[in-house]
Amino acid sequence: MIDETIIFLKKIFEMKDLGETHYCLGLQFEYVNDGILVHQQTYTRKVLKQFNMDKSHPVTSPMEVRTLDREKDTFRRRTENEPILGPEKPYLSAIGALIHLANQTRPDIAFAVNLLARHSAQPTMRHWNGIKRVMKYLHGTEDMGLFFPNESNQILTGFADAGYLSDPEDAKSQTGYVFLYGSTTISWMSTKQTLTSTSSNHAEIIALY
Repeated sequence: MIDETIIFLKKIFEMKDLGETHYCLGLQFEYVNDGILVHQQTYTRKVLKQFNMDKSHPVTSPMEVRTLDREKDTFRRRTENEPILGPEKPYLSAIGALIHLANQTRPDIAFAVNLLARHSAQPTMRHWNGIKRVMKYLHGTEDMGLFFPNESNQILTGFADAGYLSDPEDAKSQTGYVFLYGSTTISWMSTKQTLTSTSSNHAEIIALY
């Protein structure tokens, strides 16, 4: 069927069959015996080099453990006495690069990136250190991606959850979901809710909408 489609398209369009796709729009396709691995190793290395993190020491998690104590929370908003980062720290560029990874092949950094993106208007050195932490994690996991096996059950499965009062700044909860087709992750999201929940049950209901 694929061969017939190629012949049909060649009759209509001037085209060449270049065989299996290995690189497209920043995505890399690695063919193995039991499936296809889609990753962004080349792009990740480019990002790490751009922000001088290609020689950094890898870490095993994209962010440090948070605390609900607002005064001790590393990811709290900028306080009055904290200086805002200057142009020598390209915070917005780094956030943009990380969002691209989080949206394409790296759901494992989605929450950390979403958290850091909230401070794009007034980032501080604390938040910049958070950016560097994500990049250190990427340095040690740059070849990770999404695996599409040749044989898999054709079942769509979804998981959703809400972290009640997960943001000590404004008592907002966090919504997260992930959908899998067979054993492969195909859609995911991590974002702060716009409404203030009055209970864990309320937070779960908001997450459904």
